[in-house]
Amino acid sequence: MLHRRPHDDSNPGITRLSIRACRDNDLGVLKAITAEAFDGASIDQLIERRHGLLNGEDWRARKVRHIDADAARETGDIFVGEIDGEVVGYVTTWTDSASGIGHIPNIAVKAGFRGRGIGRRLIERALDGFRAAGMTHAKIETLAMNEVGYGLYTSMGFEELTRQVHFLKEL
Repeated sequence: MLHRRPHDDSNPGITRLSIRACRDNDLGVLKAITAEAFDGASIDQLIERRHGLLNGEDWRARKVRHIDADAARETGDIFVGEIDGEVVGYVTTWTDSASGIGHIPNIAVKAGFRGRGIGRRLIERALDGFRAAGMTHAKIETLAMNEVGYGLYTSMGFEELTRQVHFLKEL
């Protein structure tokens, strides 16, 4: 059973939340949020637990490179959430015009700011962008062990389609 904190728009933090386009100088903060937020919900971390460091690099280094890849996409946008000038979360997006699908590859909220509806607001911003771009559907994914993400996504109307199995072979 999923345990989620109730959504509370009366929280003063959420009322002060502003969402804006990411700037180049935000990427370091987004990477720090990523390294912290994906602890316990990262395929790369599962690989490390089973096989140790790969090429002398820990799972966080591999995961934060996803932010660089998201920033480099030609059809993508990154939106950051700020409270009183502090970046407290982000969502990365990209669109596939041919299929009409908007993709959300990464979303994270800084520790201490979770459970306030910030992730929900970031996803809503991504969905608004998809609609404006003419997308007909939105896709997001998570690991089965990420109960918080699963609860948020299903509460926003995302439908689970299937589960994917990840394999790794040592060479």
